[in-house]
Amino acid sequence: MIDIPDGLVESQYTYAGEAGRAFIAGLPARVEEFVERWDLRVDGPVMHGMAALVLPVVVRGDGTPAAVKFQILDEETEGEPVALRVWDGDGAVRLLDHDEPTGTMLLERLDSGRMLDSVEDSRKAVLVIAGLLARLTSGPAPQGMRRLVDIAGDMLAQVPSALAAVADPADRALLADCAAAVREVAGEAGDRLLHWDLHFENVLAASREPWLAIDPKPLAGDPGFDLKPAIDNRFDADEVVWRFDAMSGVLGLDRERARAWTLGRVLQDSLWEIEDGRPLAPDHLETARRLLGR
Repeated sequence: MIDIPDGLVESQYTYAGEAGRAFIAGLPARVEEFVERWDLRVDGPVMHGMAALVLPVVVRGDGTPAAVKFQILDEETEGEPVALRVWDGDGAVRLLDHDEPTGTMLLERLDSGRMLDSVEDSRKAVLVIAGLLARLTSGPAPQGMRRLVDIAGDMLAQVPSALAAVADPADRALLADCAAAVREVAGEAGDRLLHWDLHFENVLAASREPWLAIDPKPLAGDPGFDLKPAIDNRFDADEVVWRFDAMSGVLGLDRERARAWTLGRVLQDSLWEIEDGRPLAPDHLETARRLLGR
């Protein structure tokens, strides 16, 4: 029924290994299964990111435009339908149906041709993100959600060996300061439902609201941990502090705690880069310097 995009095949083979190969091999049958199970009609070409295939459809029974999302079920994706049910369309795409064993989701159809990234004024886009985050993080996470307190503990445990792999003394000192900031707040990591990945390309235009969030990788934690993706978009070092202050202000966050958790995102990204043998990203390091007033 479908042609699997080469970009999705490449990313799954590269980053997901055997699980990715199995996912790609099973996709045609899975698509056929859910189109039949949910009585759908395919309504356009497939779309994809690095990890998921999205198929635009129409629900035959009532003509509702929708989209089916197929992805590997893992620690990051298993919480997505849970979070979408909690939000129930308030600031995020609405979940219409869900298959728990495979993680396949039937979602409200949004305007995939118009991302928030199309807004030329980056400050306006950041404020849209802030408004969505204020809504999405307003309530507690449900039981069983991944917890920021555990993620923070894992990060801090990795720091000594990771720092030993950083050759530049200034970069090493900067990451040590990020870790110190996380250590100060790790014992009170919060319980709000976080999106974790709300950047300009994970916000789409919609008919019932101007903009809605998609593709959460939800956590239970402090909303300050949700700010950095919108600082990264169209990165401008001179905008770091403005974006951070604007978002933390809209969300009503304690600035010092929010800064510590944003430095925690710098640390998280840097630990991944070190683990993968990649150079530390200059933008991430510059975010830390600006937030630390350097």
